[in-house]
Amino acid sequence: MRKFDPNDKGPLDGLRILDLSRLVAGNMLSLQLADFGAEVIKIETPPRGDPLRDWATDNVEVHWKVYCRNKKSIGLNLREDAAKDILLRLVDTADGMIENFRPGTLERMGLGPDVLLERNPRLVIARVSGFGQTGPYREKPGFGTLVEGMSGFASRNGFPDRPPLLPPLALADMIAGLSGAMAMMVAFYNRDLKGGNGQVMDLSLLEPIFSVLGPEAGTYQLTGEVKERVGNGSNTSAPRNVYITSDDRFIAISASMQVMAERLLRAIGAGAMLDDPRYATNAARVQHREEVDAVVGGWIRQRTQKDALAFFEQENITAAPIYDISQIVTDPHFTEREIVVDVEDRDLGKVAMHNVTPRLSGTPGTFRNPAPRIGEHNADLLGQIGVDTDALTGLLTSGAVWARDDQSKK
Repeated sequence: MRKFDPNDKGPLDGLRILDLSRLVAGNMLSLQLADFGAEVIKIETPPRGDPLRDWATDNVEVHWKVYCRNKKSIGLNLREDAAKDILLRLVDTADGMIENFRPGTLERMGLGPDVLLERNPRLVIARVSGFGQTGPYREKPGFGTLVEGMSGFASRNGFPDRPPLLPPLALADMIAGLSGAMAMMVAFYNRDLKGGNGQVMDLSLLEPIFSVLGPEAGTYQLTGEVKERVGNGSNTSAPRNVYITSDDRFIAISASMQVMAERLLRAIGAGAMLDDPRYATNAARVQHREEVDAVVGGWIRQRTQKDALAFFEQENITAAPIYDISQIVTDPHFTEREIVVDVEDRDLGKVAMHNVTPRLSGTPGTFRNPAPRIGEHNADLLGQIGVDTDALTGLLTSGAVWARDDQSKK
């Protein structure tokens, strides 16, 4: 079991990030930095703190425990001038700040980028929103579901005879968070090694997920055609699908290279298809993928998953089982590489979560602190900016600073 070690410094030790974001994208962004040693301070507002805490399983804040590990928490009621003053004093000490309010909210609070950068010209400000800080949709609610629908992702996902399919998780948020972490490190590199200053990152959820769809715009420009949904198939290669076995399990196959497709068809006794112009090339097979899938799927349907996978491995064919989480946590590859790790937890004893990723040989990420309780680090962080015990008591009494020790009381 992994234990938290606050003395185990990562390569980003010395960077301080203020995270005012809520839910997924901002937390995913700051998690990447926190796992590699940055001091990430969650600024949480009453009455519930970050709504990610409400994504509970059996009254356990599992999402919070995973995506807010290695972070600290301070409770500030930013409706109060005293809390805004504290935030600005923290900004003076920070390298970066993350926020995902609706565009214009920070400005209305008197905390716009102009104010922040005047106080700290080295500050890198990540502004996360659904559709960006500009454009006619800037005021639309920034929920990932809306973006996944409008980005073109949902229209490509699912089967042609069924409605478009949304992802069952916060995909747009996750992609934006990863993209934002990379961009923030670019900004720090420019500032610290190129002599630059702080700057503002306009990070929408829309653009990163659109970028991973590939050359959609170029393909449409060339053909004038909208790609159809193809279920588990592909618009660009065949055979590529999920096939059911005789024991009602599933196998994924990707023959995206001509040599792989040829090897597969010959191995299952369908090599004659390669002499037919309808199946001889990848482009031809894509046009006739239903016939190709019928042959491949028919062969697999007569065998168990174990037997089919053993055969494919023997023949060096690119195939893999479809796993659910119960199989992931017992698979020897996942176990040996510690892709899923048990981490100590003060409420549960231990909790399973994904390991730090990616892996660096010389400067690996670390587990330093468990996900914080609301306001857990009030005294420590405020003490660093000169707020003594008596002043903190007054701030707590006034409601400008707040904390909640018992996380079970919602």
